[in-house]
Amino acid sequence: MTEWLDHIQLVMLDWGYVGMFVSALLAATILPFSSDLVLAGLVAAGCSPVWIVAVATVGNWLGGLISYWMGWLGKTEWLERWFGVKHETIVKHKQRVDRWGPFLAIVSWVPFVGDVFAIVLGFYKARFWPTAWWLFVGKFLRYVVEALLVTGVIS
Repeated sequence: MTEWLDHIQLVMLDWGYVGMFVSALLAATILPFSSDLVLAGLVAAGCSPVWIVAVATVGNWLGGLISYWMGWLGKTEWLERWFGVKHETIVKHKQRVDRWGPFLAIVSWVPFVGDVFAIVLGFYKARFWPTAWWLFVGKFLRYVVEALLVTGVIS
């Protein structure tokens, strides 16, 4: 399975900015994909870090919105029946999401677990536009830091 994903990432490098967009979009969904390697490869290949960050941010943000809407479609009964989550636990997490709301979307910058936050915010019906904004901010900050690390500006 990982050989297939490695091959896909190499193809994304060949596609340049389009590959960056697609890999960032896929990486923000539930698919196990890394846009970080594509970003590093494209910057190392001479692509503009500014454009790479812009394209990666938009792609990852749109992927995060897809995850949000996937969560929106979820039902409490599914968590209880298929995953054995107790109703009390769901209510407790709902209270946390209601308290912190869309601001939790900024955590979406964290690889792997950040995507779960987008799904959870959709599941608990966090307000869309503020969630979309903080999701964008989180994704942008992630790629800025990655680009700065890859270019050696910060170490």
